[in-house]
Amino acid sequence: MSALKKLPRLVVAAAQSGCGKTTLTCGILAALKRRGLAVQACKIGPDYIDPGYLAQASGRPAHNLDTWLMDEASMARLFMEAALQADLAVVEGVMGLYDGGCGGVSSTAEIAKKLRAPVVLVIDCKSMGDSAAALALGFREYDRGVDFRGVILNRLGSDSHRGMIAAAMERLGIPVLGALKRDERLSVSERHLGLLPAEENETHSLDALTECVERSVDLEALLKIAADAPPLEFAPPPASGAAERRAVIGVARDKAFSFYYPESLAELERAGARFVFFSPMDDNRLPEADGLFFGGGFPEMFAARLAANGAMKDALSAAARRGMPIYAECGGFMYLTRSLTGFDGREFAMAGLIPAACRMNPKLQTVGYVEATALRDSVLCPAGTVVRGHEFHFSSAEPDAGMDASAAWRFVKKRTGAAYTAGYASANVLASYLHLHFAGNLQLARNFVDACERFARSR
Repeated sequence: MSALKKLPRLVVAAAQSGCGKTTLTCGILAALKRRGLAVQACKIGPDYIDPGYLAQASGRPAHNLDTWLMDEASMARLFMEAALQADLAVVEGVMGLYDGGCGGVSSTAEIAKKLRAPVVLVIDCKSMGDSAAALALGFREYDRGVDFRGVILNRLGSDSHRGMIAAAMERLGIPVLGALKRDERLSVSERHLGLLPAEENETHSLDALTECVERSVDLEALLKIAADAPPLEFAPPPASGAAERRAVIGVARDKAFSFYYPESLAELERAGARFVFFSPMDDNRLPEADGLFFGGGFPEMFAARLAANGAMKDALSAAARRGMPIYAECGGFMYLTRSLTGFDGREFAMAGLIPAACRMNPKLQTVGYVEATALRDSVLCPAGTVVRGHEFHFSSAEPDAGMDASAAWRFVKKRTGAAYTAGYASANVLASYLHLHFAGNLQLARNFVDACERFARSR
């Protein structure tokens, strides 16, 4: 039976990518946590790196909200179940407020409206005066269905710079909820896929950021805005006992493979999986498991170490020959191929389970939502199954002669309609550049656990 639930919540959006919204959101989370509040962080869109920083700042796993990777009901359930365990939720947007997939799917504005959440806009004010107010006005008026509550001015050059823009905002009736000066100490190092992952960033100073936000952002005003959000209707899931553990899945997790959605892993657990984690870089053998999951990440940055770990590659080849179910996404797919050539042109031998070679390219090869149709039966689904996913990679894969017969998927790009075959599928190995979210593909999670359980019984 559904009931209305009071869920204080706030969306931190931006005029465009690169405005500093991740840094600011982390500062707000950490500052509220320092006040003794339990704050649930969420990230809009198919992002693996920003949630690492959000989780670090809040002390709680950060969840992704996306209306392409999962349906609206699943997205809302995920949000509400997490938010109900905290005092308030702070949601970081994706790109600019109105940017998303084709037609605005999964944009910050779309999800803010679905969650009936108030929005605060971050503006990078560098080299800008009164134009910042004109920009804010345009964002406010573009879609009056968005609950636009004010702005946070970022990267200001001086007090007079702040005063000039604040006066322009006041003339338009747009509240200024924070104003931060440029400070290179607060910048976060970047890599070709975005920010440097939190687990690799040893220079990021959360304490300095927190103190800056405490000085420069009106936290009381943000708390009031979050508290003003209207109640949401919530239907609790039916009570169920602990899932029967049917199979053990080894999950590759280290600096090379870190791209996993927390709720996606949780769906595998609900389907009956128990996880054991291992490092393809550092471990010399596989864990005792009934199946393997290789997520995305940065194998290109650690290719030499992956190539040097011959014992792991031998163990993986032996597991594949025994018929162990193996599923890999993006970086995991790259690791399972024959070789990986880095940005510097050096070639490294990879696991060799897939007859293809990968190469890093100086330019982004593809990014965006895709619809994928399975071309053959696999450990995830039968042929003909249609799923939604996301691609984002600088590398390209060159298949060996004859590999086209083993292609896993037919992709159709959401934005352009371009269609192509991709990936690799055999009786027990499925790998491609496709990133899936199991919260939007519950049956696929069950299917993979089923395949692992069958393998366990066959032994």
